[in-house]
Amino acid sequence: MRLNREDTAVLVVDYQEKLMPAMHNKDAFIPRTRMLLQGLNALDIPVIVSEQYPKGLGSTVPEIKEVLGVAPVLPKTTFSCLDDDAIRTAIEATGCSTILICGAEAHICVLQSAMDLVAMGKTVVLVEDCLGSRFAHDMEIGLRRAEQEGILLTTAEAVLFELLRKASGPVFKTISKLVK
Repeated sequence: MRLNREDTAVLVVDYQEKLMPAMHNKDAFIPRTRMLLQGLNALDIPVIVSEQYPKGLGSTVPEIKEVLGVAPVLPKTTFSCLDDDAIRTAIEATGCSTILICGAEAHICVLQSAMDLVAMGKTVVLVEDCLGSRFAHDMEIGLRRAEQEGILLTTAEAVLFELLRKASGPVFKTISKLVK
């Protein structure tokens, strides 16, 4: 199964001010997510953003917020994004059957959202280098569980070039500059 532009959306989960400092791999996964989102914007991929209890955990960190464009940022108090009616409706409104997920924490909100998307009949792809957890072991176990549930794993660069499909044109030049 190959990803295609016309049928892919991305769910950006909980990149929040009070949560990000605790992530074990924040120095790597935040810049990778920024690069991914810039590339997805160039490819016109729909983006939906969640924030877990923003009153307590703050809003999306500036590094991510500034590359979101017009993406809706939806608050939640559920672990799975799909247990929130507004987020579920936003995902369904894309009409996409493939959902990419990046965010935190990989073994909690990301994993539960991914499993619920699979239960809805969606193909779910976790962008592994754009995921974080407070502890490396939790992330490792979360990714293993995801694979056991039939969820696919990939990387930001692989996603961008798979959606791009060809090495020509202005979008190719944009993405090539991003991955260097």
